Amino acid sequence: MAGAVETEKLANARNFLRKASEKRVAVHLPTDVIVATSIDDSEGSAPVSVDAIPAESMALDIGPATAEAYRKVLGAARTVFWNGPMGVFEKPKFAAGTVAIARSLAENKLALTIVGGGDSAAAIAQAGLADKVSHVSTGGGASLEFVQGLDLPGIAALRP
Repeated sequence: MAGAVETEKLANARNFLRKASEKRVAVHLPTDVIVATSIDDSEGSAPVSVDAIPAESMALDIGPATAEAYRKVLGAARTVFWNGPMGVFEKPKFAAGTVAIARSLAENKLALTIVGGGDSAAAIAQAGLADKVSHVSTGGGASLEFVQGLDLPGIAALRP
């Protein structure tokens, strides 16, 4: 259902934000988004505030204000692990946010920039910027487990 909130996920989101706050970790959430009634919607969409998404619409990309805010954060970062595109980048009209993030990573020459996951790898390749980041991995879930310090079965099997 377009415009719906996955209420069963709210507790997880609140818990995540609480833990981040306790650890004094900044969480940067979108402030504006590009919406449409479906991914095949042929109408153009102006950015809307995340608090004003029409009930019949769904957010399909981050908006330009969010992309600019993220660009500033990413430009100051020294380590970036990117897992997951910003929107439905496979559709050109919903790719601008993802491309903006890819450009931000490519422009930050001082950071270690790691792109993890098949969709993210495809997005940065589609933007023509895969060779401008430190590393690209198609292993999304495995990459997330690795940065969490979890034991990966393939690595564990190699240990004596």
